Amino acid sequence: MRTLKLTGQVVALAAVAGMLSLLIWRLTHQTHAPKVGGAAPAFSALSLRGPGKLALSSLRGKAVVINFFQSYCVPCKAEAPALQRAYTEYRKQGVVFVGIDYWDSIAEGRKFVDRHGVTYPVVRDPGGTVADRYGVTGTPETFFIDRSGRIVGSHILGPINQGSNRALFRESIAVASRPS
Repeated sequence: MRTLKLTGQVVALAAVAGMLSLLIWRLTHQTHAPKVGGAAPAFSALSLRGPGKLALSSLRGKAVVINFFQSYCVPCKAEAPALQRAYTEYRKQGVVFVGIDYWDSIAEGRKFVDRHGVTYPVVRDPGGTVADRYGVTGTPETFFIDRSGRIVGSHILGPINQGSNRALFRESIAVASRPS
């Protein structure tokens, strides 16, 4: 009986030590949002709508708005019409919008895009690899990339159409659109 109790304690102690090690590793290896003025993290991802990939490098020379979203995210649903309107407005000025649907199934992502009338390019990030490179902590999150491939403007946490994010969104597009 005493041996069984001692074995149980050793197993419990090993489990606690393992969890503590995992926590320490995660904290020391956690990614952070890229710095304003630094290079935008490169990515290449499959299109949500069909065959083909979109590589960020293919957009060099253009101002880019990158928006991370998830189909079940309530603020993302509220933001989607505003992003579509902004895309319609700014594409005439050569600004490219890219939606990144992460941690979603293809079916749920497509349903979201169809339901909200999204017509700008949307790519899949089912494992969160691209989101990790950008240090995404929740959705929606929006980044701005200038013509030379640098992160500029404000990193917007939350919907672009709420509160002070409205002004930050317009200001950040203006900064990204400036000639290099």
